[in-house]
Amino acid sequence: MRVFVKPDDLDDAGMFNLARQIAQKIEQELQYPGEIKVTMIREKRIVEYAR
Repeated sequence: MRVFVKPDDLDDAGMFNLARQIAQKIEQELQYPGEIKVTMIREKRIVEYAR
């Protein structure tokens, strides 16, 4: 599972806590074979065009 977050809304520690909360909720509420990987992505992209 990939979770994209806004970089201005969440810091590194907050990302760790949110990933753990999501993983715990998955463990409690779902039944699944194997494991589910929770990946947090926080990036800022800036695009400029030269014309």
